[in-house]
Order: sequence, then C-alpha cells, then structure tokens
Amino acid sequence: MKGFFAKNPIAVVTGAGTGIGRAIALGLAEKGAAVVLVGRTRRTLEDVAKKAATHKKGQTCCFQGDVTSEKDLQRLAGILERDYGGVDILVHSAGLIHTESFLSASLDNFERQFHTNVLAPYALTQVLLEMLIVREGQVVFINSTAGLNAGVNVSQYAATKHALKAMADSLRAEVNPKGVRVLSVFPGRTATPMQEAVHRSEGKPYFPERLLQPEDVAAMVLAALALPRTAEVTDLMIRPMMKPA
Repeated sequence: MKGFFAKNPIAVVTGAGTGIGRAIALGLAEKGAAVVLVGRTRRTLEDVAKKAATHKKGQTCCFQGDVTSEKDLQRLAGILERDYGGVDILVHSAGLIHTESFLSASLDNFERQFHTNVLAPYALTQVLLEMLIVREGQVVFINSTAGLNAGVNVSQYAATKHALKAMADSLRAEVNPKGVRVLSVFPGRTATPMQEAVHRSEGKPYFPERLLQPEDVAAMVLAALALPRTAEVTDLMIRPMMKPA
C-alpha cells in the first residue's frame, strides 16, 4: 500500500463530513493523500479536517458545496486544476435515501434521490474525467447492496443505485484502456447517521455495534486503491458479520 500513497495523490471525496465518506477521507489523509473534502455543511467538514490534521501526513481542504449544483461542480474543478494541478482519486460517497412504500412514495422524493445519487456523480465525474485520465486516476462509487437486490420500501432508492452501478460499469469499459480504474462498493447496513435515520423511519431499534462500521468499508477501499496496476477490483460487496435473526 505504501507504493501508491508514497506519491501523495490528490483525492476528492464527496459526502466527506459523515459516515463512509468521512472514514475514507480520514484514511486517505492518514496515508498521505491531499484530500479535498466536499460537503454541504462546513462545520462537519472542518471537524474532519481537524481530525485529519492529527495524522500530520496528508493535507485537507474543505469545499462547501452542493453536488447537485452545476455551478459548484465547475467551481470545484477550477480549484483542483489551479491549486492541485489535477486529481488522482475521486470518491463518490454523497447519497440520499427515502424509505416509502411503492404505492405512497413521493415523486418529488424520487427526483431528489435521482439528482443526488445518479445525476450528481455523473456530472462530477464528467467534469473531472479529463484530469483523471491524464493522471491515470481512480474513481470509487459508494453504492449499496440495494443496488444489487432491491428490498421492501426502497424502490426509488434501489432504482438510483441500480443506475449508479450501470454508470460505473459503462464508465469502466470506456476508461480502462486509458489507465483509469473504476470501483463500485456495495456496503450492507453501515453505522452512519443515514442508517440511523432509516432505522427510525422503519420504527426499529438502532444498534450500531451490530452493523458494518464506516472504517471497515474505508479499509477495503484503501486496499483496492493501493493495488498494483496489474489488478483492478471492479465490484466490492461488504456485509455486516452479524446478520438479522
């Protein structure tokens, strides 16, 4: 793992303020990467930056913005080109979920999930793709097991995650010959603020210690990123060891 991170890569992580995005951002910084933390809430981003500073290896930069805003994405691209000269790693971890029955689900909620879970990562990847190709970079899509098998009350969310998988697969076919690796990660239920909200909406007790930990997912992502260029992990499924009774 030291070989790749010895180059001090430039990384962008969306949804970096909480959950899996936060854990990946901290892991990248600990390995020596310069990490651009992307999120809507400056306070949470600054908390991550402060934590990352204790590692005294990688550097962090807070970018407060909305991944569904084309203007913000263009602004981010400009910063990367001007201040960093490009980007080596792009991690899409920002996401949105509404759990509703098919019959009563709001179409407005569907649209919001589509914009955050599908359109935003597509648009950001498109904006940064030339820079990623120049540096033979890597793209990571944090998906969900719902992107492989849809369950009850997640028809809209699962549809967006199925779409995200298709996007990643097509992108990989296009950019692999240009030296860019693309990884889709399919975590099961993970102890994050989003998952806590899902449990609340389901009326279920929340026991985070029984779930995947964000650091578990981050460890696997970092290992995949650090692989020699003779190999590529395309799809990574991770589930909690403790299964529901």
